Amino acid sequence: MLFITFLLQHIVFDFFIYLFSFMKYPQEEIKPYSSEGKKTEQVETMFDNIAHHYDLLNHTMSFGIDKGWRRKAIAWLKPFRPQKMMDVATGTGDFAIQAYRDLLPKELIGTDISEGMMKIGKEKVLKLGLDQSISFAKEDCMNLTFTDNTFDAITVAFGIRNFENLDKGLSEMYRVLNKGGHLVILELTTPDSFPMKQLFAIYSKIVIPTMGKLLSKDDNAYTYLPETIKAFPQGEVMKGVIEKAGFKDVSFKRLTFGICTLYTAAK
Repeated sequence: MLFITFLLQHIVFDFFIYLFSFMKYPQEEIKPYSSEGKKTEQVETMFDNIAHHYDLLNHTMSFGIDKGWRRKAIAWLKPFRPQKMMDVATGTGDFAIQAYRDLLPKELIGTDISEGMMKIGKEKVLKLGLDQSISFAKEDCMNLTFTDNTFDAITVAFGIRNFENLDKGLSEMYRVLNKGGHLVILELTTPDSFPMKQLFAIYSKIVIPTMGKLLSKDDNAYTYLPETIKAFPQGEVMKGVIEKAGFKDVSFKRLTFGICTLYTAAK
């Protein structure tokens, strides 16, 4: 009986991976402002709009727990001692700054499509005296300008669900990662157990949009974000998506009752 259950679980999982390979992922169809136009351009506009309020909203709405999630992700990388790193969807640079402090790579570049977000990041880095160690560049992860096998480690914190094409973004990160290099993804997810599942549903549907509207003055941004969290592939399904891009040793760990998930992989 246990064998049959195990077999059925794998059949269902393989079916979903097969299905996803022929269709767009649900979150790719969700756009901040309009169903028309490219998602990438709308996401860029959205983050430019909320850049000056992003850090306050991010830390407030996560009750500061996001800082602990970042530390766990960086700690996983520590034994590998990466010397050249890229932080994709770097935003205002919090992950890049923490990664540099803990790992001391020779080079760390934060990339993002939003100039407004990176402007805040550059100001932080300059204030901390890290501007010679951390740089920023406007990059679309669907078409990175870096050559093959450039980085020892690539990190993405809370940004991968905004990709216009998840498979293409993962493939590009695989391409520019050195053989033996490592990928770390942190992403918000929906808890699947009582009572956190129910509490998170209320929080994401009511609290996040209300706080976002009050503090950022962008009615769409903090309605869009919870919708993408709900639609984004999670757990075993996301593991399969990462493997499909070519990565090996893919694993995941749910953090804080499943509110966030840490995915790790190697090339």
